[in-house]
Amino acid sequence: MATRLTDTEIQAQLSQFPEWSKVDNKIQRRFKFKNFIEAIDFVNKLVEPAEAADHHPDIEISYNKVTVNLTTHDAGGLTQKDFDLAGTFDQL
Repeated sequence: MATRLTDTEIQAQLSQFPEWSKVDNKIQRRFKFKNFIEAIDFVNKLVEPAEAADHHPDIEISYNKVTVNLTTHDAGGLTQKDFDLAGTFDQL
């Protein structure tokens, strides 16, 4: 099981991910696209890295907006796995 990060570690990580914010026990980013098709194409691109990491985001789709939430459920909060996957998603 991944080790839950401390508040200090979370703040240090967030400084490396300016598009992400901490909401409760998760990190969140909203991506905006030209239209629904581009939004769905983006969601489909999340599948492979999430599966490879065996770490799966919570995803909300609203027309051209995709909100991605990451947390490590079995650790009860944020771990390095969340920030690693956020970094991967930022590169898509």
